[in-house]
Amino acid sequence: MAAKELASVRTRFVEKVSKDMISQLLDDLLEDRVFNDGEKDSILEEKPSRADKARALLDRVKNKGDEASRKMIAHLKERDPTLYSELGLSCSQPPQPAAQVKMETEWSSTLVHATDAFWNEKRKDPNIYPVEEKSIGNRVALLITNIKFAHLSDRNGAEQDEKNMEKLLSNLKYEVVKHRNFTAKEIDDALIQFSRHPKLSGTDSVVVVVMSHGKLGAVLGVNFENEMSADVFPIDNIYKHLGSAKCPALLNKPKIIVIQACRGGQKGAVLVSDNASQGLVCDDASQPGAEGNMEEDTLRCVHREKDFISLLSSTPDTVSYRHTYLGSVLIQYIVEVFNTFASQDDIEELFRKVMQRFEDFIDGNIRQMPTKDRCTLTKRFYFFPGH
Repeated sequence: MAAKELASVRTRFVEKVSKDMISQLLDDLLEDRVFNDGEKDSILEEKPSRADKARALLDRVKNKGDEASRKMIAHLKERDPTLYSELGLSCSQPPQPAAQVKMETEWSSTLVHATDAFWNEKRKDPNIYPVEEKSIGNRVALLITNIKFAHLSDRNGAEQDEKNMEKLLSNLKYEVVKHRNFTAKEIDDALIQFSRHPKLSGTDSVVVVVMSHGKLGAVLGVNFENEMSADVFPIDNIYKHLGSAKCPALLNKPKIIVIQACRGGQKGAVLVSDNASQGLVCDDASQPGAEGNMEEDTLRCVHREKDFISLLSSTPDTVSYRHTYLGSVLIQYIVEVFNTFASQDDIEELFRKVMQRFEDFIDGNIRQMPTKDRCTLTKRFYFFPGH
């Protein structure tokens, strides 16, 4: 078996493999989804010597089983045939998947439930965050939506975002703690209060969704007026309030963050066009009022502190978009993707599929693209809808 074969060559692998080869193998295994970003970074950054990195790499792959071990052996054979031969490895490369044909996805308007077989299979996997029926019953989410502003344009369409997210979270069995039209201090206080919620000790995860006007690194309160205004909530405060130091009840539990707000005033594309997009406006405080029915919001997926994964609605310094009656593009795509694929995909794959939706997002001269960053999940998390 491949895992045993790797174990048998551990000493020689540690002696002979180069630092560059370790990095290349980690990249390959990240692409194969054997590792996630957090696991890769922990090997590269936390292990001081080349030998320690080699041991950690081989041991982690071996512990993930035969399929992961076969993939590592196959990549080693391809990248360094000499080392592969010296180690005496013989595990054949797994067959390559047939070329995938891009097909039109049929998006579900309702949440598809996970099968009993999938539930029973995944719960036995040590690389999956624990989820039990009791912990599902203790799930709780925080939903903050700013719509009406004292000095900025109102976020028309945000009511639909609030409705859509509340429905999705409720269907995923989260008790939704909902707030609307908060100042930055009220947002901060709501996070502190949420970090003390009595259900946190029994939950398997939490979701925090904040939707407002924004700028790079911050969400704006409803009294924000200009760049000198103090009504600014730093997004980093979410990680501080829900981190292990201040919220031990969430230690080793996934903390899923979604921020729907601009991160600057630049557009996501440079185009020449005679026709303005009808229906799109933005949530950047420095931008003029709405043109038509779409407003800008901004998108980005963030991961760093342990067991956090976050999706922000734009790349740095750019805007994101919100339809004035359908709601933001990000929230629309999250609902579509989660309804259709949460029954079979983990949270990182769900966020990747949301990002992928933006490859085809075109509305006149408007573009938007999410990014992933600051991911510290050490395992995979599944919602198991319907259980």
